[in-house]
Amino acid sequence: MKHELILDGLNCAHCAAKIEEKLKHTPGYDAVQFSFATKALSVTAEKDDVISEVQAIVDSIEDGVTVLNAEDSEEEEEETVGKVKLILLIAGAAMFAAAFVMHFFDGFELLCTVLSVAAVLASGYDVILEGVRHAVKLRIDETTLMTVAVAAAMALGDFVEAAAVTVLFGVGELLEDKAVEKSRRDIRRLADIRPDTATIFDNGATREVPAQEVMIGTVLQIAPYSRIPLDGVIIEGSTTVDASSLTGESEPVDVGVGSELLSGMLNRDRAVRMRTTIAYADSAATRIVKLVEESTKNKGSHEKLISRFARIYTPAVILLGVLIAVIPSLITGDWALWLKRALVCLVASCPCSIVISVPLAYFAGIGAASKVGMLIKGGKYVELLADTKCICFDKTGTLTDHQISVSEIKAFGDHSEEEIIALAASAEAHSAHPIAAAIRDYAKEHRISCKELSDYAEIPAFGVSAQDNGRIITCGKTRGNDGVTVTLDGNAIGCITVRERLRPEAVEVLKELGRLDIPHLAMLSGDRHAACERVASDLGVGQVYSELLPEGKVECVERLIKEYGSCCFVGDGINDAPVLSRSSCGIAMGLGSDAAIESADMVLAGENLTALPKAVRLCRAAIRTVKGNIAFSLFVKALVITLAACGIAPLWSAVVADTGVCLLCVLNSVRLIRKRI
Repeated sequence: MKHELILDGLNCAHCAAKIEEKLKHTPGYDAVQFSFATKALSVTAEKDDVISEVQAIVDSIEDGVTVLNAEDSEEEEEETVGKVKLILLIAGAAMFAAAFVMHFFDGFELLCTVLSVAAVLASGYDVILEGVRHAVKLRIDETTLMTVAVAAAMALGDFVEAAAVTVLFGVGELLEDKAVEKSRRDIRRLADIRPDTATIFDNGATREVPAQEVMIGTVLQIAPYSRIPLDGVIIEGSTTVDASSLTGESEPVDVGVGSELLSGMLNRDRAVRMRTTIAYADSAATRIVKLVEESTKNKGSHEKLISRFARIYTPAVILLGVLIAVIPSLITGDWALWLKRALVCLVASCPCSIVISVPLAYFAGIGAASKVGMLIKGGKYVELLADTKCICFDKTGTLTDHQISVSEIKAFGDHSEEEIIALAASAEAHSAHPIAAAIRDYAKEHRISCKELSDYAEIPAFGVSAQDNGRIITCGKTRGNDGVTVTLDGNAIGCITVRERLRPEAVEVLKELGRLDIPHLAMLSGDRHAACERVASDLGVGQVYSELLPEGKVECVERLIKEYGSCCFVGDGINDAPVLSRSSCGIAMGLGSDAAIESADMVLAGENLTALPKAVRLCRAAIRTVKGNIAFSLFVKALVITLAACGIAPLWSAVVADTGVCLLCVLNSVRLIRKRI
């Protein structure tokens, strides 16, 4: 049984990683996944109720965290606690400011000490209590280090500095928590495209019901400026819809009777009625929400590295602090001086800025990509798309749009091009073949009138024939060409060439990918070589692999992976599922094919390619942010530790190196959500 839980009050990414790891090694728990960005914990267990057991495991690692069912919330209680802490922090800051001024004047020593101690208790009581609890459990984290540092400063008589440290730490923690929570709200908002209720229209009356209870075939009333709760087809009315939350496409679309509506779209104009065609659990919005929520399952290499790094880093810096405290003290005999320097080093070295900001950067990048229409299933694929040197495309349905159009008309002898189209469209009037439809569409578009013929007949493996006042007209295959030859009484009078219609955005998308320095763009198709070459020539694709069966596409991708290190494949349809699964990063077109979406690592939510280069740029920005956060954090910490060892950095600078750097890194990660591409 799958359980969806919320770890309310968990703001320590390092603790989150420990909780996840411990649950994974607890018998009876499988498929353990935790997202620090959303506080959501997913576990599979045979028992009905796991909250008490999970709570016990959480309590053994981090105090003050409440395990809830996903639908429960304690936002009001959290808000009240937050207000109390803020009031105490402001009071502590005011008392510290007064003590700081007083310590420059004689005669105020006692009052200065009292105000400093009061400031420490007001602004840091919760940190001190948590630090003591963690010390009892032999856990070393920033609260333990802060508690020891404050106690040592007060023991050495530096009461004002102790107050400065707690106030600065409290302000830093407050700003950091606000930044993290804001980023979490922004991320949750990305998935807030699915209405919880639907309005059923039945026998002239409407009633509101939970969206999950709506059956397929139910008629819904969609009010203006409301989101569409389920997928369906309009049966009455017309309006304009905004699909940007699904596909990233900003332009509104006009729809009417017979038009398909997807859940998550916004009705921007008039009320319409629609009949549902898909259950709530399988609707477009539900799929998108599920993909975004599950994107934390496939963690990037930097996320995994940070988890391993934190396990090694913390003991290492503690050992460094002990060495700084002990070795120089044994030589100089000044234990107080070197103990204080060691505490500065330890407080500054806390890895929170890295372990919090890195997973947030990945999730922010994934969230930003979903806004432009690319759904990414995890940080692992953010890295792959950012670093890819090879992207392969399926042809039909990916680079082309399944439609065939007339590209060229040749008339022989005294006949005109208009006459050729008129005769061909008339002869093809009753044919269901896509080429026949393309010829009829061309005639209609160019207002070329057709006439009714007689004796229509389908000629197997060739085309059609008909009679016009005793004259025999045929339209059939042209050897070696994608078109039809038109004959009149056995004599060829013209030739109509047809081609697959390119996606309107395909040419510009491929140019953009080239400008992004992706050196190898290729096309893989099961179609004939000549047809593939023509499409490739129109698009400017350098490499073509044609006449491939599904297993041939897989073999081709495997060769490209060996050559370039990785290979992304963009395709649609069931026949692309094997190659989507085998490629380094499979990208499915649209939300149509279940097989393609399940096999793919990314999904282009809209039926177009425009999100692909945008996603590449966003993924690269996310990786730059991750690397930048790591480099900046380590540089500042190394600088403060070096200065502390030399006696230059005071204790408050260590707090800046901890909470200040963490705040900057979190804000740097969060800005990805609003990044304009």
